[in-house]
Amino acid sequence: MEVAKSNGKLGIVVGGGPAPGINGVISAVTIEAIVDGMEVYGFIDGFKHLVKGSVNNIKKLSIEDVKGIHLKGGSILGTSRTNPAKNDADMKQVLESLKTLGITKLVTIGGDDTAFSASQVYLKAGGTIHVAHVPKTIDNDLPLPPSTPTFGFETARHYGVKIVRSLSEDAKTTSRWYLVISMGRAAGHLALGIGKAAAATLTIIPEEFHDRDVSMDEVVDILLGSILKRRKSGSNYGVAVLAEGLLEKIGEKGLSNLDSNELGRYGKVERDPHGHLRLGEIEFGRMVKDHLALKLEELGISLTVIDKDLGYELRCADPIPFDAEYTRDLGYGAVKFLQSSECSKFGAVISFIGGRLQPIPFENIINPTTRRMQTRVVDVKGEGFECARRYMIRLDKSDIEDPAKLAALAKSLNWTPEQFKKRFGYLVGI
Repeated sequence: MEVAKSNGKLGIVVGGGPAPGINGVISAVTIEAIVDGMEVYGFIDGFKHLVKGSVNNIKKLSIEDVKGIHLKGGSILGTSRTNPAKNDADMKQVLESLKTLGITKLVTIGGDDTAFSASQVYLKAGGTIHVAHVPKTIDNDLPLPPSTPTFGFETARHYGVKIVRSLSEDAKTTSRWYLVISMGRAAGHLALGIGKAAAATLTIIPEEFHDRDVSMDEVVDILLGSILKRRKSGSNYGVAVLAEGLLEKIGEKGLSNLDSNELGRYGKVERDPHGHLRLGEIEFGRMVKDHLALKLEELGISLTVIDKDLGYELRCADPIPFDAEYTRDLGYGAVKFLQSSECSKFGAVISFIGGRLQPIPFENIINPTTRRMQTRVVDVKGEGFECARRYMIRLDKSDIEDPAKLAALAKSLNWTPEQFKKRFGYLVGI
């Protein structure tokens, strides 16, 4: 890719939720752009002020401003979920604001919603603003090339594993179970990555149910089966990691089975400006814990269960070396693309394959109908998931089909084998 130094003004916008490494991208973009002769401006709080026509909430960045910040979590520019692509008036205001400031190159940092907003800036600017989007999410669910993570994921997993390992030791020491709800609205990458690396007792992700509906009862029965299997072996403790996307898999239809008073105990079903269920508004962990407690009581099992939400404490952690290095590559790559002749042909999502810059045109990665990228989900048919599942402690077919195993499980509840098979066999397709 041929690049040429040029003067001009470059803007940086951060959108969506935080992820470790944002500052690394800001730093690399700023340094490289200034070295190439450009002025760099950071927009505070994403598109929030731009849609209002305000050009006051900006910061001219220098190399001194960004020196060393690639090792720090958070974002020196803040962030917001303001979506300028929601209506033409907001987008028009953003374009006018950028024009007023003389911005001819724009780097956006965010997830698929920010990517779509960036694509619309490029499209509606009619070639006057060149745009590069750096994909970011700890969920790792954006459709980058195979084995290419979104920045922030590895750091979030790293610290998540530390927390789950500590909870595992606490569970063992105090003879209790922890239900850890991991962020991951659309895919189970983070939950599975944490659970697998931390050797959690089991992990449950939405992808394992494929396209079929799943109920709260089924999720709770999977947990109950694991608890019973552990008790049979003399272990009265464990840690389960659940992807928060299970709540979306259960869906509003599944939640509608709860009466309004019961649902009100856990929050309200609301949607954000992008149409997503506000999962954070519903206490999914407490909901699962309470349903599990009822079933344990019915079976006469006394057990302490604690729910723990995991996610917010991971989003602004200091990046581990992987993300500190990776985000420097991404920021450098964004400026390199914007300095190339290719940027006049298309706006792009910045990615690397085998250490080489591979800009992906917006139209090749964003669905114009849904206005989102295709979600990258966990491949539950691959060996990676197969390995993870192998090391989980969950009911499987052999527990039901092997008479000795079935008898032992049934005995722990003072049931007959047929009673146990009738109650839990459906979990393993029997």
